[in-house]
Amino acid sequence: MYRIMEPETPMQTIHRSSFPNVLVADAIAPAGVERLEQSARVAYQPDISPETLKKTIARYDALIVRSRTRVTADLIFAAPKLRVIGRVGVGLDTIATDAAWSRGIPIVNSPSASTVAVAELTLGLMLSLARRIPEADAGMKRGEWLKRSLMGSELSGKTMGIIGLGRIGMAVAQRAAAFGMRLIAFDPYLSSGQINERGAEAANLARLLQESDYLSLHVPLTDDTYGLLGARELAQMKNGANLICCARGKIIDENALADALDAGKLAGAALDVFAVEPPGYSRLVQHPKVIATPHIGAMTREAQEKAALEIVEQVLAVLKRANN
Repeated sequence: MYRIMEPETPMQTIHRSSFPNVLVADAIAPAGVERLEQSARVAYQPDISPETLKKTIARYDALIVRSRTRVTADLIFAAPKLRVIGRVGVGLDTIATDAAWSRGIPIVNSPSASTVAVAELTLGLMLSLARRIPEADAGMKRGEWLKRSLMGSELSGKTMGIIGLGRIGMAVAQRAAAFGMRLIAFDPYLSSGQINERGAEAANLARLLQESDYLSLHVPLTDDTYGLLGARELAQMKNGANLICCARGKIIDENALADALDAGKLAGAALDVFAVEPPGYSRLVQHPKVIATPHIGAMTREAQEKAALEIVEQVLAVLKRANN
């Protein structure tokens, strides 16, 4: 929807005439819009089409987006006044970063705002795999009492492997430790000592795959992590292990994962992200051993408000520096 602004008085118009023009092209928390309106003239158009965006982008000093809007090179070069792009969230894969940087346009994002939300979803998905909660709920709704057929397992005493021990990976480790799990981690950007300080035992990738009862991925999508878990890596995993991914879908070879589930190599998988989103009626989503959620890792009221406010403050700071 489009935000309808109240008519301004002449004094307000004079005061606001020097404000930068900011386009918010995707839905963000109301607190972020309200804060932005204190220091900018805001066009809040969360349903704007790509065609309309390209026609109107030339008038704006700043653009704020989420994952819906693709900020292409053509769009960036059609925006002569653009001084900053704000991405509410973490990933920049929907933004033509090279084009922005070639024009000296900084890109700001909010990587820390969703840390708790994603970590809590990861634990929720792991519990759902361990105790077969979705199956139990579905059976009850069908009027079935499946108590004897829904034998689960405890997390206590199991080994959780974490690939990527940054903000989210560390938050997951802290919460998993409370369940009495053994924690091992692989992160090529951290030393063994740094991994130990973050509450996990350092391991190389091969050992982590072999020893993990639950494997959780918390790395960004880069050239190095694209297809990180393919058929070869999945074959190295412990028999009966479970895989959880709340990072990016293309980190996993989805066909290889479906094959591993079919073969009984893995007991289950819980996925919040997919190579193509929405994935539609895919083999993996429909698989009986898969718990699938629609990329809701950051979808909490708290995380959305934090992310919106964080981006707005960064965008305003860039615009202020540009005016000085």
